[in-house]
Amino acid sequence: MKLADIYALLDEISPFELQESWDNSGLIVGDFTQEVTKIVLSIDLDEDMIDTLDEGTLVITHHPLIFGGLKQLQFNQYPALHLRKMIQKNISNIAMHTNFDQTHLNAYVSTEILGLRISERDGFIAYMDIDEDFREFAQKVQKAFGVKYLRMVESHTKIKRVALCTGSGASLMRQIDADCFLTGDIKYHDAMEAQSIGLSMIDIGHYESECFFGEILEKYLINLGLEVIISKSKNPFTYL
Repeated sequence: MKLADIYALLDEISPFELQESWDNSGLIVGDFTQEVTKIVLSIDLDEDMIDTLDEGTLVITHHPLIFGGLKQLQFNQYPALHLRKMIQKNISNIAMHTNFDQTHLNAYVSTEILGLRISERDGFIAYMDIDEDFREFAQKVQKAFGVKYLRMVESHTKIKRVALCTGSGASLMRQIDADCFLTGDIKYHDAMEAQSIGLSMIDIGHYESECFFGEILEKYLINLGLEVIISKSKNPFTYL
């Protein structure tokens, strides 16, 4: 199957035009005329993965390998290190990032991972109505995402409305109309700001909240007659 045909299908599943202006989803590496026989799904590309991929593989990632403009290619540094090997092995890459967040990822995590019903959607934000003690709910969240250490801003003892944005969504906190906001990559000053506006937050991890990308997308591709593999890309963080 031509890469162009796969790209067109992906555009139907989650239109690339929905991506944010700062994003770089779409065809990152490759040629639309290329024939594809194997697809690998992953959050990111890493060196070990590229070394094990067959020549001619299409890798569909959540995060774009090239995010901003490249002014130089130093082949011993990320991302040029990966690009060189990919070109040598004729490996192509399509990224589905903020478009997929809006159409699939946040909804899937809310319903299938947390087991909650979405009451409202607003762009990247999924809202869920609950009535639980904050600490008890936080323990459920920790178990659902497998987060080893749970970082929280506890502004409520009881919560009735929860907002979720997978990945790194702390910059959206002032748009949140909920008692508690679940997102990843919460920084120290994000926590200070959340306290000042009376918002509880739970850091669900960037990798931990987005590692479901492959299993969501796989079901749309398994009937293409191609080999489709979900790669367990590595979390760059390790914990003591």
